[in-house]
Amino acid sequence: MPTLDWVNKTQAAVAANDVPYHLLQLQSVHGDPAADNLLIQGDNLLALKALLPFYRGLVKCVFIDPPYNTQSAFAHYDDKLEHSQWLSLMYPRLVLLRELLAEDGSIWITIDDNEAHYLKVLMDEVFGRSNFIATNVWQKRYSRENREAIGDVHDYVLVYARVPERFKATRNLVPFSDKQAAVYKNTNNDPRGRWRPIPMTAQAGHATPEQFYEVTTPSGKKYKPPAGRCWGVSKATYERLLSEGRIYFGKKGDSQPNIIRYLSEVPGVAPWTWWPSEEVGHTDEAKKEANVLFGGDVSFGTPKPERLIQRIIDIATNPNDLVLDSFLGSGTTAAVAHKMGRRYIGIEMGEHARTHCLPRLEKLIAGEQGGISEAVGWHGGGGFRFYTLGEPVFNAEGDIHEGVHFPALAAYLWHFETGEPARETFATPFLGVNAGTGFYLLYNGILGDRRPQGGNVLTSKVLAYLDADFPHAGPRVIYGEKTLLGEARLREAGITFKQIPYDIKAR
Repeated sequence: MPTLDWVNKTQAAVAANDVPYHLLQLQSVHGDPAADNLLIQGDNLLALKALLPFYRGLVKCVFIDPPYNTQSAFAHYDDKLEHSQWLSLMYPRLVLLRELLAEDGSIWITIDDNEAHYLKVLMDEVFGRSNFIATNVWQKRYSRENREAIGDVHDYVLVYARVPERFKATRNLVPFSDKQAAVYKNTNNDPRGRWRPIPMTAQAGHATPEQFYEVTTPSGKKYKPPAGRCWGVSKATYERLLSEGRIYFGKKGDSQPNIIRYLSEVPGVAPWTWWPSEEVGHTDEAKKEANVLFGGDVSFGTPKPERLIQRIIDIATNPNDLVLDSFLGSGTTAAVAHKMGRRYIGIEMGEHARTHCLPRLEKLIAGEQGGISEAVGWHGGGGFRFYTLGEPVFNAEGDIHEGVHFPALAAYLWHFETGEPARETFATPFLGVNAGTGFYLLYNGILGDRRPQGGNVLTSKVLAYLDADFPHAGPRVIYGEKTLLGEARLREAGITFKQIPYDIKAR
């Protein structure tokens, strides 16, 4: 498969592995303290790596609106990178986002013509060309653009899936637009509502004998399926539909039969790649939303309309699914996900994580009524936790940083050993069983005593305690500061001992 090459690509390709793990430092809790929503201020590459031990394979939808690299200067971020720098910025972040995606998850990226085609090839390399789903075209302007030789009226939304078959099986339909629903009429005042006639014939290639029969219209005219066709339903089904008033023979009652389909029975339509501004909003709408939230003097430069994000979340997720945006900007993705009953993680590096995202989500909890609020029946509630990036797990000497406590190290070790995210807060030395192996951590005085016989060192007394309170019949991996048991004793007990910090990978 053809790939892109650029200056420093080799470094960019391994950058995700070289990023040190950092702790997330809780700063404040807003609204419901039990809400599983995170707002993180910090470099998104470091933040994504910090999330891996806890959220790997759990994110249903990633949406990012990265810098378009338009060579413009904006007040809130740098959009003027040299082309190879932009590619090096994106590559490791895409690698980490891929690792966070669930099996049925998808990633959606807005971009324009400056980098869209390079991004497509880059994502083919990171996600796999076969995992490409679509390039959606978003009509971002509703009025003509006359400043360029050819007016720019659209952006792209690239979509990739972790496993395309899973995404196709689980993705949602989109609601009818007014224009699409206009074909459903109710000229006869049917109490069941608006309807449209659907042709009752089908290709005859796989038909059964029950799909070939004669139909008599109310006027007495008779019909059989045309050559090469059959009726789309069996005779028994046709007679049931006829008795229910679900067959339409035209205004004069003498046309070939059609099945009546009611608008109320149609859950929606399959998504397609043309996203007009009247359906999903435009840049002018987005700026007006931002001005109401922040005031015109502090509004974010290039926000996306809430309706655009709503369309993506509608297709890609269901209530309580996890949405991640690592280029959060003014907080639109987090706000829309919150209103739609999804869990979310938003990451933003700049100071506007505090000046824009934080107050926007506080207003949201209080019942802010902008954007899609009325359409989704939003009246406030919920909550989120605000984090910053803390210390790295390991210091410059390779030792565990003094700020790392047992639950955090346990989560990292579980992730390193199993490849699975930590699905709980660890509070005992027994972390769990994976593929038949039990994992234990003796650290930070987890057994209530920092003396060797009390917790951090594997002794006969500690092993007896583990055997009694946390027995496991299979092989065991035990992390600790050191062990006083000999190799023969360890083999006899089925234990692989790993010493802290030397046997813990720093990355």
